[in-house]
Parts: sequence; C-alpha cells; structure tokens
Amino acid sequence: MNTEHQNRHVYWNPYFGGFLLGLLIIFTFYMTGRGLGASGAMKSSVVAIVDKVAPTHAENNAYYSKYIDEDKSPLNTWLVFEAIGVLLGAFISGSLGGRIKLKVEHSPKITSRRRLWFALGGGVLFGLGAQIARGCTSGAALSGMAVLSTGGFITMMAIFGTGYVVAYFFRKNWI
Repeated sequence: MNTEHQNRHVYWNPYFGGFLLGLLIIFTFYMTGRGLGASGAMKSSVVAIVDKVAPTHAENNAYYSKYIDEDKSPLNTWLVFEAIGVLLGAFISGSLGGRIKLKVEHSPKITSRRRLWFALGGGVLFGLGAQIARGCTSGAALSGMAVLSTGGFITMMAIFGTGYVVAYFFRKNWI
C-alpha cells in the first residue's frame, strides 16, 4: 500500500467547521446567556488551586477573593466543563482519526526542546494577555464579534495583527 496515502488525513472543510462553530455560539448564547470562552476555566482552576494550597492568601487577595464562595467551588462552573469537553472531544477525534502520537512538530532548523520552550512562552504570554483583556480568543474576540461588539472586533484585529508582526521575527524557526 502507498505509504503517502496511509499517512494522509482527511480534515473537515474549514468553512463547514466555522459554520458549526457559529451554530454552537448561537446555542451557547441561548442556553447560558453568554458566549464561549476558555480562559475562564483556567482562571477557575488557578483560583481553586490557590484556595486549596494557601486559603488565607486567597481570601485576603483582592483578585482571588472575588471568585471564592463558601458554598460553591470555583470549579463548579460551566466553563470548566466546557474545557473538559473540548479536551475529551479532541482526544476522541484524534483517536478515531488515528492521529494520537507523542511527538513534537518542528522545523528541521530548531530542536524539539526549543520548539517546546517557544510554545510554553507563547502560551504563557497569551494566557496573561487573556487575563488583561478579560477574555481569550473565543471569549473576547469570537463571542464578542458574534454580538457585534466593537471590543470583539478590536480584540480579533489585535490578536491576528500581533501574531502577524511577531511571526516575522520568528519565521526562520519554522520556514
């Protein structure tokens, strides 16, 4: 059998995927009164960990104390379950498509270690930016644009514009 054909993956049409994402956003607004978001789940997780490890600090901290409720865990929010569902769905999709492998995708011009450090650094910067902006790509930009929020459009332009500019300086690591 042709090995090129064996390694070939069939992906959904991106326009169809975008259409389904639009339907999901409409459904989410209808069911919850707000759009999608992923950074809220991370925030809830951090608050729960800090509250468990250093409860006095969490109670006395202006940021953490806003999210701590004696009767309810910070993890008891639909955003946490959304994030868990995304991870499970990705695992199921990858399993069904035969794409689950432990490997690091990178250019021959950089090492796996450098690629992982760049990924970690980018993730940390994006996470900090999501907290400063009070939402991530899906929450601030995608859901914001779905309700025609000016902030949603500005956020999306800032994310893609910054990504485009920064990619210029790091392009030799991938080209």
